[in-house]
Amino acid sequence: MRYRCIHRRRFEYPIRMMCGALRVSPSGYYAWRTRPESRRAAYDRKLTRVIRRLHAESDGTYGSPRLRVDLQAEGYRCGRAKVARLMRSAGLKGCPKRRFRVTRRRSMAPAANLLDQDFSAEQANERWASDITFIWTGQGWLYLAVVMDLYSRRIVGWSMSRRINRTLVVNALNMAIGQRQPNGHLIHHSDRGSQYLSDDFQLLLKQNGIICSISDKGSCYDNAVVESFFSTLKRERVKRRKYRTRDEARADIFDFIERFYNRERRHGYLGNISPVEYEERASAA
Repeated sequence: MRYRCIHRRRFEYPIRMMCGALRVSPSGYYAWRTRPESRRAAYDRKLTRVIRRLHAESDGTYGSPRLRVDLQAEGYRCGRAKVARLMRSAGLKGCPKRRFRVTRRRSMAPAANLLDQDFSAEQANERWASDITFIWTGQGWLYLAVVMDLYSRRIVGWSMSRRINRTLVVNALNMAIGQRQPNGHLIHHSDRGSQYLSDDFQLLLKQNGIICSISDKGSCYDNAVVESFFSTLKRERVKRRKYRTRDEARADIFDFIERFYNRERRHGYLGNISPVEYEERASAA
């Protein structure tokens, strides 16, 4: 590593001065310089180029676990530790998420909490979860409402608006219903926000035979999966951008949801495949 450091800076500083500072001999450096590259070093150099490409294709969001899966998909055999080491050498980082501890709280709710922090589903269109978040732009706040199918973690409905009202969540649910055409026993879960408790939203649920489930009071963990999606959206996209207008933010968030998250981003809960691929494999089985 010291010889490599000297070699990178050989045009900036005298070689003898760097050798003295790093406590190596100039003759040792010149011997290293003329020594043939080892097979391992050549493979690591090749692998680093591939890692740089895959990291860029993930918009700089993938860490060593997901990059290792991508590498294996392309036929490269390597462990996670090796990928992490090569990423560090190349100055690459993913976007790690914060960990949180699930707690349980009990209180009376206007509708039953049917999920009770169980976010699993046996099939598509069995359990949906919704929530609202906000994104800052140069024109002010942009509000985003999403509907997630808990079976595949796919965002099946979404809506964006400059106003946070019942129309925002009604539009997101209408999109989900139009795309998925649910016709079985479907539970829709949300928090206690006034938008979800509005007459218009509750009527839309009843008209489509969808059962309402509401989080317990003051417990954000009752909707942790959608909160986790919002955390991913902001960590991997929103916080890395500066949106001048709401339209610019809308276009970028659309790209993240429909192109990247639903169709490309590897999801650990799904066995490191995307939500769309997970559903396609299930339907083909």
